[in-house]
Amino acid sequence: MTDELIQLTATEAVTRLRRGEISPLDLIEAAAARIAEVEPAVNALPTLCLDRARAQARRMMADTSATHGQAADQPGWLAGLPVAIKDLTDVAGVRTTYGSPIFRDHVPTKSHPVVERIERNGGIVIAKSNTPEFGAGGSTFNEVFGKTRNPWNTSLTCGGSTGGGAVAVATGEVWLAQGTDHGGSLRRPGTYCSVVGLRPSPGRVTRGTPNNLFSPLSVQGPMARNIPDLALFLDTMAGLCPHDPLTLDAPAIPFAHAVAQARPPRRIAYTSDYGGKLLVDRETREICEAAVRRFESLGCEVEEFAPDLGAIEEAFMVLRAQHFVVDREQQLQTHRALLKSDIIWNTENGLAQTPSRLAWADRERAAFYRRMVELFTRFDIFVTPSAATPAFDVDLRHPEFVDGEKLTNYMGASTLNAAITLTSCPAVAVPCGFDRFGRPVGLQITAPPRGEAIALGAAALFEQVTGLDRQLPIDPRPGTVPNPLAG
Repeated sequence: MTDELIQLTATEAVTRLRRGEISPLDLIEAAAARIAEVEPAVNALPTLCLDRARAQARRMMADTSATHGQAADQPGWLAGLPVAIKDLTDVAGVRTTYGSPIFRDHVPTKSHPVVERIERNGGIVIAKSNTPEFGAGGSTFNEVFGKTRNPWNTSLTCGGSTGGGAVAVATGEVWLAQGTDHGGSLRRPGTYCSVVGLRPSPGRVTRGTPNNLFSPLSVQGPMARNIPDLALFLDTMAGLCPHDPLTLDAPAIPFAHAVAQARPPRRIAYTSDYGGKLLVDRETREICEAAVRRFESLGCEVEEFAPDLGAIEEAFMVLRAQHFVVDREQQLQTHRALLKSDIIWNTENGLAQTPSRLAWADRERAAFYRRMVELFTRFDIFVTPSAATPAFDVDLRHPEFVDGEKLTNYMGASTLNAAITLTSCPAVAVPCGFDRFGRPVGLQITAPPRGEAIALGAAALFEQVTGLDRQLPIDPRPGTVPNPLAG
């Protein structure tokens, strides 16, 4: 029965849970068996909390009011479905390290508000997923738990920073995974592992109580194997939270319903590299350019168009560095020797910036946002590749080359994602194919502000055309590292 249960989509599993055909304990044991089978190859879920999960499942099964009646009909009700929580996010009584040796033995006594919401809505936490230290990095590794490997080729990275969540979903260890996104941390791992990840609008999902409470850069969001499951999990997470002043009320129409009723967008703007302004691997451009044309079979009009980027790449690095100052300045003073070089670099860049420099970056961000708003007066969605290059060597911090040019820092391959981050528009990464080495490639579908239903609906229709979600879950596959400069 284990193999049958891990093959279920989250939506199918929740339907069977609601009908009483399976129990939460059945799914916990199926997940535990799958984790034991694949973890040695991928290292996605380094911290398990199976006994805590079993106890929660028994309480839920004993409380009929939690599985029948009004709760079972509410949007996002998971009915006892096991999920993974990123190791940046506190779960009460479960070791939570943030990927940092500073917090190697940290066990929080209280869960993060998003975890509390997931559990109130019938989700059962069974594991913490691996992350780079404090979520900083495009490859998932840290000194506490080591590297997480890509299941399509275990010599490659799964991306970062929600890399453990992407791998856990792709391999069938869990049905859904919670994550965060600042410069692409739900979108690039989703792409590298051929799953789907959504960066919601700031405020759609509570961020809890971070020090950067009024910054829209970092958000919480869902990861899944397909778009309907992603919408289900977004419904689980979404809603007003008193701890987060940016949060929004849950929508009147649940995201799962919007996806089920989705209609094709009328006009689509597409660019592979913003008119040559960004580095994107040639084969990635070719695959994505062919993939976006598949929307035409749905009656959509696809036009090559991109807003002027201006200096948005530079502006993102300025604003990101300031974000690190708020988050990491005190740890830089007290635990510098325990922080990895990327965190020190970002934070020190922020400390060296002038008020005038920060003001310039905010003006640049505002100007780019206005250009995006103008784009959405002509087009329904904006589509780009969701990563500049496919997955790279698991032993590297970042890709050394993109389209034959050597990168100078670990964020150099992230502007496709980071530019959208600065607009506060929602964006979903959806698989669109594989390169000649068998590495997954994906599209990033961006919708107007607060338009998650639009992005998810378009992605769901595209997913139905490609059928790539039906390849999951997969068993981890060994392989070799392709030469990024080959042919």
